[in-house]
Amino acid sequence: MRLYLDACIVIYLVERNPVYENQLRRLLGEHSGAQICWTDLTRMETRVKPLRENNRPLLDRFDQFFNDPVTDPIFMGREVFERATALRAEYGLKTPDALHLAAAIEGRCAEFWSNDQRLERAAGDALRVLNFTV
Repeated sequence: MRLYLDACIVIYLVERNPVYENQLRRLLGEHSGAQICWTDLTRMETRVKPLRENNRPLLDRFDQFFNDPVTDPIFMGREVFERATALRAEYGLKTPDALHLAAAIEGRCAEFWSNDQRLERAAGDALRVLNFTV
C-alpha cells in the first residue's frame, strides 16, 4: 500500500507534535510495510522553518525522514501538474494543496493523510483521505 503524507503530517511526526504524534505512529504501525510517499514540495515545505531558525538538529531529522528507505518520493512531472490544474479549476484548491493531492493520485497512493478537510471532496474516489484535525 502507498500512503501520501501531506507536509503537515510529516511535520507532526518529525517535530513530535504532542496532539498528533501518537495517533499517527499507531496508524503507521497498522500500515506496516506501506510505502510512505512524498514529493519535493513536501520536502521544501517541511524544511523552511528549521532553515529559517537555523535549527540544524531539526533539519537533520527531516532529512533522515526523507532518506528513510520506507519513503518513496513521487516525481512531479507534467501529469501531476495537469491534474493539479484541473483540481484547482474544479475545487478551488490552493496550488500547493492541488499539487500534493495530484501527486498522490498520479503516484497511485491508496490514502492521503492531511489535516485539510477540503481535500476529501476533491479526491473523490481516486483515493481515501484521512483527516487529522482536532
